[in-house]
Amino acid sequence: MRKNAKETDCLKRVEKFEKTGFNYTLSLVSGKYKLTVLYAIYRHNVIRFNELQRYLKLVSHKTLSNTLKELEKDKLIIRKEYAQIPPKVEYSLSNIGKTFIPILYKMCEWGELHQK
Repeated sequence: MRKNAKETDCLKRVEKFEKTGFNYTLSLVSGKYKLTVLYAIYRHNVIRFNELQRYLKLVSHKTLSNTLKELEKDKLIIRKEYAQIPPKVEYSLSNIGKTFIPILYKMCEWGELHQK
């Protein structure tokens, strides 16, 4: 597969790995469940914590909570808290988070192409 000049530049133009856009992107989404949580929030548009935990099944309460806090800190998701009893909190993708969706699509396409 032939790469266009822009792809080659992005992947090769910076000598130090820590200064690359690739490294920055990895710093935002590395972690066992971050990509999974982004996918799940995208799929549901707006989702509450318990719904998200039921959807993901294998993620513990603490791990999911920490993952959501990190994604919110990095401005990839929005946490909306309602002042009511019982407390209600909803999660959705931020505008920055929405710009990551084409990458998830590419990952999905790649997986469909190469899975056995």
